[in-house]
Amino acid sequence: MPTTEEALTQIKQGCHEILLEAELRIKLENNQALRIKAGFDPTAPDLHLGHTVLLNKLRQFQKLGHKILFLIGDFTGMIGDPTGKNITRKALSSEEVLENSRSYQEQIFKILDEKTTQVCFNSEWMNKMNAAGLVKLAAQHTVARMLERDDFHKRYHGKQSIAIHEFLYPLIQGYDSVALQADVELGGTDQKFNLLVGRELQKNAGQKPQVVITMPILEGLDGVQKMSKSLNNYIGIEDKPDDMFGKLMSISDDLMWRYIDLLSFKTPNEISQWKQSVEEGKNPRDVKIEFAQEIVERFHSRLAATQAYEQFIARFKRGEMPEDMPEITLNIENETIPIANLLKQANLTSSTSDAIRMIKQGAVKINGERISDRNLRIKKASHNIYQVGKRRFAKVKIS
Repeated sequence: MPTTEEALTQIKQGCHEILLEAELRIKLENNQALRIKAGFDPTAPDLHLGHTVLLNKLRQFQKLGHKILFLIGDFTGMIGDPTGKNITRKALSSEEVLENSRSYQEQIFKILDEKTTQVCFNSEWMNKMNAAGLVKLAAQHTVARMLERDDFHKRYHGKQSIAIHEFLYPLIQGYDSVALQADVELGGTDQKFNLLVGRELQKNAGQKPQVVITMPILEGLDGVQKMSKSLNNYIGIEDKPDDMFGKLMSISDDLMWRYIDLLSFKTPNEISQWKQSVEEGKNPRDVKIEFAQEIVERFHSRLAATQAYEQFIARFKRGEMPEDMPEITLNIENETIPIANLLKQANLTSSTSDAIRMIKQGAVKINGERISDRNLRIKKASHNIYQVGKRRFAKVKIS
């Protein structure tokens, strides 16, 4: 078993903030298995690499001998997490929550050890709470404190509506920590307010307050907004090996280092050596290939990673993709842009009619996949490689 100092060093690596580190030290010094909680709302059926930033930290706690409480927010999922939203979030149906919850349980054990992971559902206790209990819970927090939360604050002063049930979300998330008697709770930096509510509710319940650990949020393929399936800027952990490899190779050279820092299992020294080699003239693409192989192997196999690499290189040798291609950012007002307009604005075709003609001829590909739908619309925040004919390529980011 590692010493307290050694364990702290491992835990702190990659974290954004620990509140409070002194309390965590005391908990670790007791040499008892801690209850480490992390909550996930089943808003989509697939987990993506952004989720794994937190999951990898949970796995690290497991290796240190602690128990993981993987909480699926099937009750809160039907409220809709207001974090970072400028409008009331659409609630999920019970059927959607159930299906997504099943999918989560199938995927998490690609990372976590099933033996020391307890999968929990907050409907277990929230469905038993009556109206009187909910009123008692709501009485433990004030409207003024709620409005200190950045997103609520902005919406209130921007005269945008805030539904009463949205105030319940951080309270219920906090109460989950009481119900589970969590010693530590992990979440993204955008969850800090909710995690701290858990500390307060635990104090009120006579429990020792949980230590709060916030993890950095991984940007999506666009390099701007956080990775999200709804924004179509994600890499799913169940993506096919070729798709996963290709998406990782499509990220910019600058964003590559962010992904490596948050996702790679290489040691800090090994990553420093990568950076130094690029500074000395090594092609960043070669580092990206090594990193992409590491990620594909983690979620598939070494053979799958090797085959994905070989197919990627074969495409270069066949002249299907150039080593260097222009990177273009298109700013759009609406949520989507017609594919023909995108190709014209990216200077891949001379006009929208030319774009439609090339699509009809089967000469247009997105991330190596041929498209035939001339009415296809591309979502904002997407980041893809577009090809027209044999020689026209561009990495296009929609913002």
